[in-house]
Amino acid sequence: MRRRLVVLTGAAGFVGSAVLRRLAARYPDAVVRVVSRRPLPASAHRGPWVRADLADPTSLRGVCDGADVLLSLASYIGPDADRCTAVNAAGTAALTAEARAAGVGRIVQLSTCAVYGTGPHRGQDVAELTPAPVSPASSSRLAGERPVLDAGGLVLRAGLVLGPGDRWAVPALVDSFRRVPARWGGGTGRASFVDVDDLARLVAAFALGEGPAAAATGVLHAHHPLPVRNGDLMDALAAHGVLPARPAGHRPWAACLEDLAANPGWVSERQFTLLAGDHWYRADEAWRLAGVDPGPGPLARLGRAARWYRERGGAVPG
Repeated sequence: MRRRLVVLTGAAGFVGSAVLRRLAARYPDAVVRVVSRRPLPASAHRGPWVRADLADPTSLRGVCDGADVLLSLASYIGPDADRCTAVNAAGTAALTAEARAAGVGRIVQLSTCAVYGTGPHRGQDVAELTPAPVSPASSSRLAGERPVLDAGGLVLRAGLVLGPGDRWAVPALVDSFRRVPARWGGGTGRASFVDVDDLARLVAAFALGEGPAAAATGVLHAHHPLPVRNGDLMDALAAHGVLPARPAGHRPWAACLEDLAANPGWVSERQFTLLAGDHWYRADEAWRLAGVDPGPGPLARLGRAARWYRERGGAVPG
């Protein structure tokens, strides 16, 4: 039988590189065609590579020819609104059009639960929520979902992703804790997190798995089914030396926002709210359909990322 060909965008990124490793380990007979602006190191990928840029739709012509699966994992999540639109909305639409023209039978896209906005959200499933994005990044990523869904593809909305290579979630928490060194609102806020390698297992199963995994379409939440309490996450980070020992007392929510505003840093009030408030979503269905065990959860995986987080601290994402 012909070896299945997977087209992968975002392979140089945090999640995409983990998915690339998982595909090589779990599906060694598949061929992965990496689509990126620059070639990956030989140690990361020895398969075919196509130079293309999502912000330049003309560069995408033919990238999906002969492919069986498109894994659309590339995105831009910075502050440049025009680039957000060019990459996340227009670029994804052009890439999906290429896949449809080439007859690609399976399209899987990685999106984000940030499309739901500021919340609070407490355990809702996809059908129980109406997206209300508040940033150019999340608005454009929501727009990029539409062509994939129109093509009969699968959109995976992930929560906050942890692991070596994370430049956003824990660094934002470190910056926030430096400015507000207390238990934020008692540390009771819960959010949806997932370890990057666990997310990679889920994405790979939906790309090349069989049965319900191969048939899944629409939108699914893609993170660990159990939410993580903010206080528990910060205690775990302190145990790994990423944060200093936390004070026993806690600050009321209004006082936390005052402290955040009074002390300079890069995390905005909206981002702080996403980290410290209730933003968790039901995700059991994705793991059931994929036939994948979600594992013990992201806190149990923190040890292998501790060195990365200690060295990075609260640095501004680059």
